[in-house]
Amino acid sequence: MDIHEYQAKSILANFGVAIPRGGLAYSPEQAAYRAREIGGNKWVVKAQVHTGGRGKAGGVTLCENEEQVFDAADKMFGKRLVTNQTGPDGKFTYRVYVEGGVHIEREIYLGFVLDRKSERIMVVASASGGMEIEEISEDHPDSIIRSIVEPAVGMLDFQAREIAFKLGVNPGQIPQTVETIIGCYKAFRELDATMVEINPLVVTSEGAIIALDAKMTFDDNALFRHPDISELRDKSQEDQRESKASDRGLSYVALDGEIGCIVNGAGLAMATMDIIEVSGGRPANFLDIGGGASPERVAKAFNLVMADDNVKAILVNIFAGINRCDWVAEGIVQALQNNPVDVPVIVRLAGTKVEEGRKILASSGLPIIRASTLAEAAERSVEAWQNTNKSTNNVQILGEVAS
Repeated sequence: MDIHEYQAKSILANFGVAIPRGGLAYSPEQAAYRAREIGGNKWVVKAQVHTGGRGKAGGVTLCENEEQVFDAADKMFGKRLVTNQTGPDGKFTYRVYVEGGVHIEREIYLGFVLDRKSERIMVVASASGGMEIEEISEDHPDSIIRSIVEPAVGMLDFQAREIAFKLGVNPGQIPQTVETIIGCYKAFRELDATMVEINPLVVTSEGAIIALDAKMTFDDNALFRHPDISELRDKSQEDQRESKASDRGLSYVALDGEIGCIVNGAGLAMATMDIIEVSGGRPANFLDIGGGASPERVAKAFNLVMADDNVKAILVNIFAGINRCDWVAEGIVQALQNNPVDVPVIVRLAGTKVEEGRKILASSGLPIIRASTLAEAAERSVEAWQNTNKSTNNVQILGEVAS
């Protein structure tokens, strides 16, 4: 689960990370009022959307008076912010964050992520901040600092000091830099985060170390332990299908293909998407329905996949281990009888009670295309999609001729 910048800053501030003075606004009038509250002669108005690259897309504006603050907020509210991370659909802005300006002397990148290879929390830092970590890695590869945190002891002061020295901050700024690094680590560990990023972490002309921007992502499976964090979720920033799937206990990620996927198991789902690509098709989604494939759960999956207008065929790929293929087949049949779909459905079953499951599909009377192997299922899915696409094009051509 992602949260907004102002929410991440509020959390990090509770762990000793210094942030500029700021306030949230839901209207241009409120934004101007926040500027008066903050004081000073320079303010930054930031669109609060779940994406990076806001500055390049017009989502961050430096203002020198309250009128400019009002105008900047007015241009952002209700507008679609399109960045290189959002895709063409972008994200709508419903709130802005007004922050007091600071005099920046230099910018630093600081991030905490879960390193799957080492199974540890990894600190990733760079003396070149203010840009995406991918750009830093490409343009300044030598500036990347990596440090693994040993879970038995956690982040220790000496380790944080070592990172601070490598970042090249002045000796007098070492203590605050260490406090910032330790604070980020504690927030990451104690709140079950999967990512904490401060970019940029700035050194001001007064010598202060301040988090000018912040991002945090949390483990969805651990939110039950943090109800206060769970309440920070903003569904308006999420793909509506992914949000709907999450609320129903399904793991769904929307893609831009035409072949919908309903699979049990994340690994099998990834393999299914790969073989669809190899066979000449494009998956429309990642969907893991989990171990239990009851009729109700299967029906939810079909409804979710069919909510995507781009889907022209559906591939159901089930490997029954703890589950049973006959139960899964009954679920598929009931789901299609109760909620018919108007695209080809290809089903591949394997595992426990597979023959019984195939018989149920064969005797259902439904136009289900059956496959014995994953490769066969992928090929038939691509073929069904291509035939559907040809039929659609023929109808369009006939319509144009008739007109």
